[in-house]
Amino acid sequence: MATSSSSSLMKFHYTVLSFFFIFSLLESSQNPDIEPLLAFKSACDGTNSLSNWNSSTDPCSWTGVSCLNNRVSRLVLEGFNLKGSFQNLSFLKELRVLSLKYNHFSGPVPNLSNLTALKLLFLSHNEFSGEFSESLTSLFRLYRLDLSYNKFSGEIPAKVNHLTHLLTLRLEENGFSGSISGVNLPNLQEFNVSGNKIVGEIPLSLSRFPESAFWNNQLLCGSPLQKCTAAIPREPTSPKSSSAGAMASPVSPRTTIASSPSSLPVTTATLSPKTTHHSSGKMSSLAILAIILGDVFVLGVVCILLYCFFCTRKMSSQKNGSQILEGEKIVYSSSPYPNTGQTGGFERGKMVFFEGAKRFELEDLLRASAEMLGKGGFGTAYKAVLDDGNVVAVKRLKELNVCGKREFEQQMEVLGRLRHPNLVSLKAYYFARDEKLLVYDFMTNGNLFWLLHGNRGPGRTPLDWTTRLKIAAGAARGLAFIHNSCKSLKLTHGNIKSTNILIDKSGNARISDFGLAIFAMPSSVPKTNGYRAPEVALDGRKITQKSDIYSFGVLLLEVLTGKCPSVVDNSGLATGYGGVVDLPRWVQSVVREEWTAEVFDLELMRYKDIEEEMVGLLQIAMACTAASPDQRPKINYVVKMIEELRGVEVSPSHDTADSVSDSPAVSEDNTCGASQ
Repeated sequence: MATSSSSSLMKFHYTVLSFFFIFSLLESSQNPDIEPLLAFKSACDGTNSLSNWNSSTDPCSWTGVSCLNNRVSRLVLEGFNLKGSFQNLSFLKELRVLSLKYNHFSGPVPNLSNLTALKLLFLSHNEFSGEFSESLTSLFRLYRLDLSYNKFSGEIPAKVNHLTHLLTLRLEENGFSGSISGVNLPNLQEFNVSGNKIVGEIPLSLSRFPESAFWNNQLLCGSPLQKCTAAIPREPTSPKSSSAGAMASPVSPRTTIASSPSSLPVTTATLSPKTTHHSSGKMSSLAILAIILGDVFVLGVVCILLYCFFCTRKMSSQKNGSQILEGEKIVYSSSPYPNTGQTGGFERGKMVFFEGAKRFELEDLLRASAEMLGKGGFGTAYKAVLDDGNVVAVKRLKELNVCGKREFEQQMEVLGRLRHPNLVSLKAYYFARDEKLLVYDFMTNGNLFWLLHGNRGPGRTPLDWTTRLKIAAGAARGLAFIHNSCKSLKLTHGNIKSTNILIDKSGNARISDFGLAIFAMPSSVPKTNGYRAPEVALDGRKITQKSDIYSFGVLLLEVLTGKCPSVVDNSGLATGYGGVVDLPRWVQSVVREEWTAEVFDLELMRYKDIEEEMVGLLQIAMACTAASPDQRPKINYVVKMIEELRGVEVSPSHDTADSVSDSPAVSEDNTCGASQ
């Protein structure tokens, strides 16, 4: 009896499970988004770029497709050589993000009024034509609209003001005409109509955007462009007299335009042939005399300048300590002083190498070929290739607030002892009164800034999420090592930004330029740097470990959003000190609107199952960028939180946040002792 009952119970369980299995199959097969997606592929994908789009698989696993609650919410198909009309996509009623950039779609934009959930629409770099689609003005939830680099024409309709949530409106490089005086979108943060045929005066509501947003519109005027000082030119009318013939220009050679816009053109009388000949002859004599005198004067000035140049060059070449910087070639001498002895209490300059660094003579650096890598807040960096093939990075410091040689040497001794897989090692330094050089290991793979923002166009290889997370974790460990290396000094970086996160040959993040902020001149501190904490932006001397945490948080937001925080933005809505984009403020405003996912870089939308990690890193970044320094976490805790996002994949076994200050390379004694 018990056996029969158990058997019946098992059959019941199998029946229930089978029911749910069949129900789930029916539910997936009845996904209303499959049919319009396949119809879109049939109509637009002539090259079969979307090869995994077929009815036998789950559409949420297709290329470029992301789902929410088993409905398509994102469709990102950039650079797939698609063409035709995408009208079928208007049936994806839960679609929030649509990006079809860098394809070959043509004709007018189809009716998209059914996409009432759409928040982001990117159609740039296609071949769309026709007028501004009226259906776009009905998408009341739209935050970003990009129609740039197409062939649109006609006027920008006044109904665009219905898009009250719009933050981005990019219409550059089209054929739009007419006036923009009626455009009034108070929440707009990004606007561009350059390269069109817009006429008239720029309205006050749009004058807050930079000049580049309005370039290449010949008849457009007003702030931030030139003032509107004259009426808009009208098309020239044909003269009433048939004997006058066709006019080659609306302004003939015999017409003088008065300086006042309200004045009428004044026609001058034609001179008689005799008078004309006499006047031109007189003017020709004066002109010839002026040309001769001018030539003699210019020739004399040139000779004097050449004489001074060669004399100066000859004298300079005879002095020991000269330094020449021609283009991107850099040559160093053994001493930058006019005299080889002691001058003004300073010793003759010399190279100082740290333990483990391969030594070379200063003359080797003199002979090395070099190329400029870039300029930063503390000087210019060069790549130098020595005669033996050794490659180093040389930083030539400038505008430093150094009291004396001893102070500089003490700080260099501290920095030179810092050795960590996520730091760019300082190999040597050179100190003289007028010249200070730092020699580092050369990193072969550029920096994070270039990986995130370089070559944003066709052919670009996006920075994938795993690499971004690995770089973020490595940079966090490097910063933790700096903060924990010498507890008594409380070392700081002072200038954390994506250009100072270099990438070595193994793809690991390495922090550069650490510890130099202590020498920054108060007047040279860039208060408009988008990475700076609020307290540092107000007072450049308040650089602390907590301000480092804020800068690192901005760096994490840059990794997540793909936006550059150091770009000047005149919109006034997402800006902070000095008009620089305030990335934390913008992200907070987006999160408040409960569309958190919209902050992430669109290049990340092609990757699956990373939403939880991205949101986790976003929460870490927002904690780091808290307005109050006391509310920001310590760097060890930041490292731990980042590594917990994915575990061992971003965390090397030899280094953890807990052991970062116990490294045998740097201890409390051997690091701080140099500064006593």
